[in-house]
Amino acid sequence: MSDRLVLIPTYNEKENIERIIRTVFALELPFDVLIIDDGSPDGTADIVKSLQPEFDNRLFIEERAGKQGLGTAYIHGFKWALARHYEYIFEMDADFSHPPEKLIELHTACQEEGVGIAIGSRYVKGGQLVNWPLSRVMISRGASIYVRIVTWMPIADPTAGFVCYKRSFLEDLDFDKITFIGYAFQIEMKFAAWQLGYKLKEVPITFKDRTEGTSKMSTAIFNEAFFGVIRMRWKGFFDTYKVKSIEQPPS
Repeated sequence: MSDRLVLIPTYNEKENIERIIRTVFALELPFDVLIIDDGSPDGTADIVKSLQPEFDNRLFIEERAGKQGLGTAYIHGFKWALARHYEYIFEMDADFSHPPEKLIELHTACQEEGVGIAIGSRYVKGGQLVNWPLSRVMISRGASIYVRIVTWMPIADPTAGFVCYKRSFLEDLDFDKITFIGYAFQIEMKFAAWQLGYKLKEVPITFKDRTEGTSKMSTAIFNEAFFGVIRMRWKGFFDTYKVKSIEQPPS
């Protein structure tokens, strides 16, 4: 078993799932993979389970009933990973928008550079977007600028979903205080790390729009991000995301 676990949440990803799994396992640095499937009616989970004998003790799946949101899927994965003593936990999409080979560079940043979170960034020097229409680029860029203004975080790509977390940060984080389940979840995780004093580093990536399957983006997700960021920043003045230690009873 590796000390590195890649979390991949899925809903209707039958076109991509086998290829992304094989690509991750073909990397020169070994990773384990946990698929968190929200009841995909297209048979995504069945494909994963058919591959498990080939990748014994490296490929895992957690099946949930119905779509429960990206944030809850990742938190489910975080808890699963912590219970099994992984040191580095990654978020990655199944659709190849995140380049799997960059997992190694994200890992290096956390392992060797004292970074609590390493972020695969589209908007730092060397990062780029491919196959995105201008309207979507403008929305994404505008959202990043908006988040930086509201939160004061020194992050060029706060909405990025390609991330490596060090175990110590996830152990410090009170998951019950993470309130967003959609697009804004990625912003809140970075804000929590920044608030708790962890160093964040952005690693440039080339982000490619999916060529197979259907995007999960919606107006509701954007609305959650826009209005939720203000509430999140205001709450951050008065509360912390740090898990409360359990007081020991007097002897």
